[in-house]
Amino acid sequence: MFELTPFGRNEKNLFHFMDNFERSFFGDTFGETFSQFRTDIVDRGDKYLLQAELPGFAKEDIHIDLNGDNLIIRAEHHSQVEEKEHTFVRKERRYGSYSRSFSMANVKTEGITASYKNGILELELPKKEETPPPTRQIDIM
Repeated sequence: MFELTPFGRNEKNLFHFMDNFERSFFGDTFGETFSQFRTDIVDRGDKYLLQAELPGFAKEDIHIDLNGDNLIIRAEHHSQVEEKEHTFVRKERRYGSYSRSFSMANVKTEGITASYKNGILELELPKKEETPPPTRQIDIM
């Protein structure tokens, strides 16, 4: 009917391929709620910088939990408008929850800080100081 996709969306990019793979593997219904947000992790020497793309979220809708050595980032979109009130020509925006977990085995968890600006969540993850394993002499009997 109407094609309102501006500038001819590039359907052959890697992210689109992975999203389609996820939908075909898990099914479309499960895939919508199972989708993950994209992240970058940068090694800054004494710390890691985790950057997560979470555009359109309010800061209050993002939750960061630490469970043992696992850091869990959850975000939830709430539908502002009932779909019954509008007749959509095309609807691409999704509502639901998104979640990712990361191992914090090499991170000093008490020093983690977070900020959220312009749709990017940034976490500074200070590295644990590497201590060499203890050495000892073993006597031969």
